[in-house]
Amino acid sequence: MEATPWPVSGFYCRKFTTSNSSEPDPIEIHKRKLFLWFSHLPQEEKQFGGFFSPETMHVDPLILERDAEERAGLLCSPFQTQTHCNRSVTVEQLFQHTDTWSEGRGLNVLIYGAVGTGKSTVVRKLVLDWCAGTTLSHFQLLIPFSCEDLSQLSKVTSLRDLVSRKYLHLKKHPLLSGEGNQAKNVLFLFNGMEKMQLDFRIGASELCSDPNEGLPPSVVVVNLLRKYLLPETSILITTRLSALDCIPQKYVTRYAQICGFNDPSRQRAYFTSRLLKQSDTAYNQEAQDLVELLYLNLQRESQLAAACFLPSYCWLTCATLHFLHFTNTKAPIRTLTGIYTSFLRLNFGGEVLGTGAGTNMPIQEHQSSLMLYVVRTVGKLAFEGVTYKRTSFSEAELEQWIGGKTKTDEELRQLAMFRTDVLDFFLAPSIESGKCISQDLRENNERQYVFAVPAMQEYLAALYVVLGENKSALEKLTNKVSVAIGQASEDVNALVNIFSKFIPLRIFAVFNLLKLFPKLYEKISSLNKGSIARTMAAELFRTEDSYNEDVLDQVEQSLLGVHGPQQQQYSERQPFELYPIFMGGLLHYGNRVLLQQLGCSIQSTTVAQITRAIRKYLVRELNKPQPPEELMDLLVLLYEFQNPRLTAEVLTSIRAIRLTNIRMTSLKCFILSSVLSCTPASYYLEELDLSSCLLTNDMLQMLWPAFRQTYSLKLCDNPLLESGVQILVEALPENQSLTNLSLMHTGLGDEGVLDMAKRLQQHKRLQELNVAYNNIGDDAALFLVDACREHPSIQTVHLYLNPLSKVAKQSLYAQGVPRSHSGQRVKVLASVTEGTDLSENWHPILSVIRENASSWDQQHVIQQLKVFLEDLEWGHQQQQSLWKRLHFRRVEKGVRKILKMLENNLPPSKNND
Repeated sequence: MEATPWPVSGFYCRKFTTSNSSEPDPIEIHKRKLFLWFSHLPQEEKQFGGFFSPETMHVDPLILERDAEERAGLLCSPFQTQTHCNRSVTVEQLFQHTDTWSEGRGLNVLIYGAVGTGKSTVVRKLVLDWCAGTTLSHFQLLIPFSCEDLSQLSKVTSLRDLVSRKYLHLKKHPLLSGEGNQAKNVLFLFNGMEKMQLDFRIGASELCSDPNEGLPPSVVVVNLLRKYLLPETSILITTRLSALDCIPQKYVTRYAQICGFNDPSRQRAYFTSRLLKQSDTAYNQEAQDLVELLYLNLQRESQLAAACFLPSYCWLTCATLHFLHFTNTKAPIRTLTGIYTSFLRLNFGGEVLGTGAGTNMPIQEHQSSLMLYVVRTVGKLAFEGVTYKRTSFSEAELEQWIGGKTKTDEELRQLAMFRTDVLDFFLAPSIESGKCISQDLRENNERQYVFAVPAMQEYLAALYVVLGENKSALEKLTNKVSVAIGQASEDVNALVNIFSKFIPLRIFAVFNLLKLFPKLYEKISSLNKGSIARTMAAELFRTEDSYNEDVLDQVEQSLLGVHGPQQQQYSERQPFELYPIFMGGLLHYGNRVLLQQLGCSIQSTTVAQITRAIRKYLVRELNKPQPPEELMDLLVLLYEFQNPRLTAEVLTSIRAIRLTNIRMTSLKCFILSSVLSCTPASYYLEELDLSSCLLTNDMLQMLWPAFRQTYSLKLCDNPLLESGVQILVEALPENQSLTNLSLMHTGLGDEGVLDMAKRLQQHKRLQELNVAYNNIGDDAALFLVDACREHPSIQTVHLYLNPLSKVAKQSLYAQGVPRSHSGQRVKVLASVTEGTDLSENWHPILSVIRENASSWDQQHVIQQLKVFLEDLEWGHQQQQSLWKRLHFRRVEKGVRKILKMLENNLPPSKNND
């Protein structure tokens, strides 16, 4: 016996060899193939940058063993778990023999749980651990089956053929022969039993004990569960809550319920494995901070903690935070809409609402998309909430919107399945019941429900609209008539019969117009698409939302909580600024493909009509001045669209992008650069203002594409330091049209200014350079002005609020005069005075100080203002003209007023001269 490493990290198999046989062991082949198959991660996991593996990212959910009588019970609250801890078990413990176990009979273990609790994850980890020999090692053979695959088989087949059909290397394996008690070493795993129609009636499923006899797959499974076929085998079944009664209680040995993550410690372990252990080393500290903030929010028993009771929402939380904080130029393109669409595909891909047990129709012929059912019920509720600015709903309202119009028995059965398995996935009891709830509801003391995460309400509402589910009754009826006409012959009687299916005869003449004038329906349809576009534009540029933080910051706060004083309290008129952004993102081709897989089809003609309309409305809104937060939201919308042509056409109406005081992140920088990269090479912004945006060196590198397309670039009040200047001067030469560069209060220092001065000649069109308040000394300032004087186009240099001596200031004014005819006059702004005269720019200088004094180092500003007063006093003494003396006193009065306010910690007045 020798240990051989497999080509998968950290996994070893044992290879048994004898002198009489060189044939490979089929069980070892089986383990190897199973390991490779179950190690495969879905496409959605690759968006994290490829750091993840099943071994490192798995956290065991809570599994509770249930008695048969209480098998349908649920945990009463995500926060009440202490009473259940003594009954928690592992899957391996469920296969330990009990007092009721009979010799020669295997165990039938049924594990169940709602959507999102982690059933599939537990199965995958179980198979991988068995392959590695770390669990259920007393079973020589583990044979997993997907019940969805089995439900698609229509031909009769034997058990052995069923196994060899999927696992050819196990064909005719002796463990499945039925001879002796060899089958006791076999474990069958049936995942998703709700996908099969099992009928345990003798008349419907004949008895069979021969593993070689051909039968329908469902009959084979029934006989295995009856212990009539290979009774020694053990079986593990996973299913939804609603399908528990599909298997009679007498055929189940033990029940266990997967209950998700029952406490913050499990949630923290999951977040750590996703955000910290797997992140790039350069982001370890930021990842650690994120985990700590998340844990603090979970400990407060917030709504997020209730949502993360389901591991699926832990995944969504990690995916969103990874998108917000770790987006870089090397990672694949991701959007927030794409993350939510992927989240739904992970949880509802292939999920259907089929017929009930015992029906005669094949399951393939009577299924409907579960996701489409979600949109038409929960999506409708979400849309109504967004329309009326509500985030919480009473039980009566849930009944009205989700099951109010149910009539037939089949609809009632589907509704019951939906409520049992899916409804709690989207809606949860409100933890913070005092927020976003009207006064009437609070007085009635009704239990309130909210969406598990706030953004999910806006996503489902957007999907409801884009799929056309909010059409008027007239449009829905005309759409049906139009389809029917297209499928009918030209026979008049046939047309009359078609119309009679949909409309009463008294209004037949109205719909007859559709036949005579085909463009009438197109007009109705286009009006609907136009209303969608108007809704997107109106929701994006709502006046009452102008003072909110940008939408990406709102998303982050919903996950990490608000630390420190809250600037704005929740109100009954809750803003829904993600709603229009999701509508735009859903039109992207990639999201439409994923939705198509979920049974939700968005037609290309619909996309084209909405896109044409939204272009018009966005351009109209952008002709009005927009605050920085709203402008950032627009950039996010254009990024979510992923439509370069639309983006370029919309941006032609924007001449300046001012994002002052926006807390820029790597994602926002990436969005800005990506959006501007869609414009033609001839497009230039008049101004790109990123002042007070907390830019870092990494962000500067991501902004290179944006820096290329502006005439005026303002980066004031950002901690760039010397290292940031080096990155900046390397990027700016690619912009040969830059005329104004403002780097006031960016921490350049002498070295940064000297480095910049040496490269000024690379910017032939630069006219104005602002390096005020940068701790620049005399020598560096003189060197810079000398370089500007020799520059062909620089006319003005700002150097005020730097620690310059009086002698240096006098030299700067004198040095502004060129030495040769090739040079030019350079205006140096170092104080409110120029030698013995007042500076022509004293008013702009004081205005800048007045606007920024509250955010700057007040001691430094006070010191510089006192230097201004000394300069003014000296200049005043040199004047002979009474008029000039009075002018000096006027400026001095303005400086003293700002100085007094700063010394008293008062906000500077804006009407100060």
